[in-house]
Amino acid sequence: MNKRINALLIGDNGVDVWHPLEPARQQLVQIIGESTNLTVTEDYDSLKELSRDEFDVVISYTDCWLRDLTTEQTAGLITFVAGGGGILVIHNGISLQRSSELAQMIGAKFITHPPYQILSYHGIEPTHPLLEGVPDFVMGEEPYVVEFDPFAPVKVFLEYEYQGRRYPAAWENGFGLGKIIYLQPGHDARSFEPEPFRQLIRNSVVYAAGCRPVTTAT
Repeated sequence: MNKRINALLIGDNGVDVWHPLEPARQQLVQIIGESTNLTVTEDYDSLKELSRDEFDVVISYTDCWLRDLTTEQTAGLITFVAGGGGILVIHNGISLQRSSELAQMIGAKFITHPPYQILSYHGIEPTHPLLEGVPDFVMGEEPYVVEFDPFAPVKVFLEYEYQGRRYPAAWENGFGLGKIIYLQPGHDARSFEPEPFRQLIRNSVVYAAGCRPVTTAT
């Protein structure tokens, strides 16, 4: 891949967040830094004037479970994706569901999660480009349970196993001209250490940006 991807990583730091941005930022710099120009912000107003000329993809690691987005912030992100931008939502980044419009765009909303534990992950569509170079894997994680929007064209390509049942762990869907990808792992820095998940992040960033994922060894 010749073109470097321009990505905006947005999240939250502080004492009143469950998933601080900084540890995830450090890991993401290691994972995608060679192929991606990563701009990092805690300013949600950055979403208001998102430009396809400036960014290819937004990476949401937001922890805004108790804080609503403004109408302008919501509209800016929706316009960006509808116009061909991508969004990669990692774990708690689904907290953008505070906006009902963004919840519908992402395709699902978080309902609950059992305690952090060891989970096994299984690809359910091995030929999917997002799973290129990503074998089944095991890692510690919060088993997020979600409820899908009945009108979103969601395609689940990864599941995790919990108490003998399998649940959605990653999906993709389209919105206008853009692409949305959700990855359920990402609770803390430990989540970003397994190589299969690191490769899944690489694949997701380039896929959301409109490129074909490629396997890149670290």
